[in-house]
Amino acid sequence: MQPADTRASVTVPDARTPAPAPRTATDDRLRPGLPAFRRANLALFAAGVATFVLLYSTQGLLPVLSADLGLTPGQASWTASAATLGLALGLLPASALSDRYGRTAVMTASTLAASVLALALPFAPDLTTLVALRVLQGAALAGLPATAMAYLAEEVHPSALASAMGLYVAGNSIGGMGGRLLSGWTAAALGWRWGLAASAVLALLATLAFRLLIPAARHFTPAPVDARALARTVGRHLRNPLLVRLYALGMLFMAVFGAVYNTVGYRLIGAPFHLPESVAASIFVVYLVGTGTSAAAGRLGARLGRRGALYVAIGVTAAGLLLSLADSLLCALLGLVLITAGFFAGHATASAAVGRTATEGRAQASALYLIAYYLGNSLGGTLGADAYHATGWPGAATVGLAAMALAAAVTLYATRRAHVTRHESRLGRLSAR
Repeated sequence: MQPADTRASVTVPDARTPAPAPRTATDDRLRPGLPAFRRANLALFAAGVATFVLLYSTQGLLPVLSADLGLTPGQASWTASAATLGLALGLLPASALSDRYGRTAVMTASTLAASVLALALPFAPDLTTLVALRVLQGAALAGLPATAMAYLAEEVHPSALASAMGLYVAGNSIGGMGGRLLSGWTAAALGWRWGLAASAVLALLATLAFRLLIPAARHFTPAPVDARALARTVGRHLRNPLLVRLYALGMLFMAVFGAVYNTVGYRLIGAPFHLPESVAASIFVVYLVGTGTSAAAGRLGARLGRRGALYVAIGVTAAGLLLSLADSLLCALLGLVLITAGFFAGHATASAAVGRTATEGRAQASALYLIAYYLGNSLGGTLGADAYHATGWPGAATVGLAAMALAAAVTLYATRRAHVTRHESRLGRLSAR
């Protein structure tokens, strides 16, 4: 939750978000009270629902896929990881296309293409076909997170931009949770193919609502795609040690999230809990914990600083992983709450720091963060599922703990570097006297 599962307090720009146009006396951008403003908000909310319903549609039915197709958790998890991998690979190209052909055109093509592919998923004859379709679907979906915030920045008045982006991100969150729940509940009753079909129908309806509601762009100016300039900007960001550390942190936090949520369904329907599949699918309601946590992360960062907030997020996530090891349903659920809260706090802190750190090309800097973030989901989800297949829940939890140990090492290194820099600066001032 983007996101693409991102929250309203996590302002992560798309890959090519421009600065809003300067205000003029005849500024006709969208404001609260205008019918077009309400339509734009509802349209982007619907687009967020469509995108994240589809992106996470298979995560809620992995145990059903395993049972029906005879798959290991690791094999089934590729149906979830493939979509986020495709999304990560498609972000920068989609943002470039939106600069050339327009925001609404790319968003419409993105959600429509992904929804059409979703209609083909229930007819996939085997795992290979299903995974291939999911990669294509993820790449198609990249057009929305890479473009939606650019549309809002161009078309919405600055005084209303925060609320408009908040509603868009809320659509991401509801879509991410709803996709998991809808497919999981339907699959528990009718099988995984019907679960995917239900997600496809919901996404198509949301796409139709988006297309009918979205106001025409009035402030978009087409720009040629300058691949060399984009490559130079990306190269500068990747040579910035602080940005690279923040990208690594986003990847590591999302690796935990992928490892846990790709396997928690298997754990809940297996020993010692033996929950019904429909009840196990409902566990994704815990995802809502991230909404409050993301908002609190900003206040935590203001009080403790960026690294202090990251240490808290790492500690909470690790504590949740350790608590979840107990063979107690209460401990498993409380552990999942802590893992979810810690993940969103860490993601909120790291992603916000990217925008503050990049002095130029902020949009590209944030796009690189999103790429690392979604790659972390794919990597962590696959490794966690393989570890679960080998050793059960302790294996998946170990993958998460290893990722948090690496995140702690990255943050400790940053803390040490900051101390050394301050010490050297102090010595420099003393010698200058």
